[in-house]
Amino acid sequence: MKNKVVLITGSSSGIGRETALRFASAGARLVLTYCKGKVRGRSVEQRCLNLGAAAALLLRLDVTDDRSIRAAVRKVLRTFGSVDILINNAGTGLFLPLKDQRAKDIERQVRTNLEGLIKTTQVFLPFVTKGIINIASAAGEKAYSEMVVYSASKFGVRGFTQGLALEYPRLSVCCVNPDMTATRLSGNEGRPASEVADVIFRVAAGKLRVKRGGDVDVWEFLG
Repeated sequence: MKNKVVLITGSSSGIGRETALRFASAGARLVLTYCKGKVRGRSVEQRCLNLGAAAALLLRLDVTDDRSIRAAVRKVLRTFGSVDILINNAGTGLFLPLKDQRAKDIERQVRTNLEGLIKTTQVFLPFVTKGIINIASAAGEKAYSEMVVYSASKFGVRGFTQGLALEYPRLSVCCVNPDMTATRLSGNEGRPASEVADVIFRVAAGKLRVKRGGDVDVWEFLG
């Protein structure tokens, strides 16, 4: 991964942050993005450089805003010219019964987790040279009560990934599906995010065999 350009959306915290640190330690050139956590983003950027990242570009990216996506593409191309690996990690969730969720709660989850991922991929696709890894979820393979909107969005991510792999056979395209992971989304319960990040790294580095458009279920590799 040395000197590879790796773009990780939602990399100011959680799985995205740990993934950035893992690629940094391998000498990658990183594009790091945040939506609201600029201070956290700057902290991750500095940690990546300290760990040995060949370069790090920190950008604000709101995947629900078309103008923000286009602006990010322009900045990435000016700096690096292309992206070797796109990792669509930005996501959000609200774990409540459907009857208790407001319209804006539903919209935020679907627009961030699915629509934003699709639009970000579409705009960056012409400049991606090697592969795309979409972070879905165990809840995208099996639905759970009080997670119905989140699950629906993640099921959608997997369907999008399968179709994208058919349209772009030149690229390595797959999903990585974490189970309960210790992030803000889970109330910091579950496996360490660094373990998920290591699986993502191994997929990107070609150390795990993945069916085109297929799923990498984190728990199968970590137990």
